[in-house]
Amino acid sequence: MNENQLSKRLERVGALIPVGSRLADIGSDHAYLPVALMLQGKLEFAVAGEVVKGPYESAVSQVRKSGLTEKIVVRLADGLDAVEKEDQITAVSICGMGGILIRDILEKGRKANRINGNERLILQPNVGEKGLRSWLMLHDYTILAEDILEENQKIYEIIVAEKGTSFHDYTEDELLFGPVLLQKKGEIFLKKWSREVKQREYVLKQLENSKTDQQEKIAELKQEIKQIREVL
Repeated sequence: MNENQLSKRLERVGALIPVGSRLADIGSDHAYLPVALMLQGKLEFAVAGEVVKGPYESAVSQVRKSGLTEKIVVRLADGLDAVEKEDQITAVSICGMGGILIRDILEKGRKANRINGNERLILQPNVGEKGLRSWLMLHDYTILAEDILEENQKIYEIIVAEKGTSFHDYTEDELLFGPVLLQKKGEIFLKKWSREVKQREYVLKQLENSKTDQQEKIAELKQEIKQIREVL
């Protein structure tokens, strides 16, 4: 992967970022996403935020090599602390982390007024999608689009959300499976949840054979398996 050839996952994320955005890419690694989108003429301005010094230095080098130091600012900062008010950010991308970590980054950024609710959020959690969707619902975000893809035998979900005029009270199924993905039920979606139900059934069998009292966890797993099977 490089600035000219994004991974399939980042390519899909990039396709969901509006043309003319002022983007904050948090956890930007080598800044591949903002650099690629800037070279495509898709962005007006970008911030690449990194909390780890090595990836931060890689991002600085990538931006400089691409001749984009006037268009992309690279900052060493924790989460949305990379964003300044004068950046006038209109879109935030956070990719390749757990959903709970993404949720915590958004919550911390919200409390510190690093985001004001007018930004489009393009989020790609590796796990923990339900917890992230629950946070979005709690803070009056509407899920506008979702995508699911498989790359290198891993399945990824992408969630796009904005604060709108209408409030959505998502159901338990919508929070777990995704309101948009639940409507589509495509091939990758079915593959993911068939795999998930098998994993839960395996864990359930282990718990049922356990010598300690696992009744609460067993009941929870049985409910999850039932919920998934009803959707499949």
